[in-house]
Amino acid sequence: MSQAKVLNQQELRRVLDHVATRRHSARNRAMLLLTHFAGMRVAEVAALRINDVLNSDNTIKGEVRLMPTQTKGKYARTVYLNERMQKELEKYIKTIRIKDVTKPLFYTQKQAGFSANSLTGYFFYLYRAVGLEGASSHSGRRSFLTGLANKGTAIHILKSLAGHRNISTTAAYLYSSPDQLKAAVELV
Repeated sequence: MSQAKVLNQQELRRVLDHVATRRHSARNRAMLLLTHFAGMRVAEVAALRINDVLNSDNTIKGEVRLMPTQTKGKYARTVYLNERMQKELEKYIKTIRIKDVTKPLFYTQKQAGFSANSLTGYFFYLYRAVGLEGASSHSGRRSFLTGLANKGTAIHILKSLAGHRNISTTAAYLYSSPDQLKAAVELV
């Protein structure tokens, strides 16, 4: 199986423009950007509860602590939210009625929390609707890690941000374009 497509800024913009024309755009935008701006797995996004992202004073947390039951490897980890992501979540939170902060952060149209499978399906159809061949629910995570690597972020930091236990797992996520490879050999 090939790896998920890494999206560039123009492709991400196309997806966001499409999301903006559909129902539940604030919710869908927040879910999508958690994968692109925080590197979260789709199952982790689906497992989020309101109190995972919301402080007691109703501000958005800068760090989200995921419990072992919310992660792939069953190890707790911290997800860091940049200011852009915090603002996106703030916009989304304003669109929902909060009755119980222990409830899922993201609801389907049937008022049930997303499952990992239903959210994976949503991303599949979203990328397909925009015409991004090879993009999948893992594209945001790969784009997040590759983008940071291309900006010079050390691999041990990428490993921590991804919640990986092994650097070789992190390395497999990173994409090098032909232009980057050509530029690298020019450094010799």
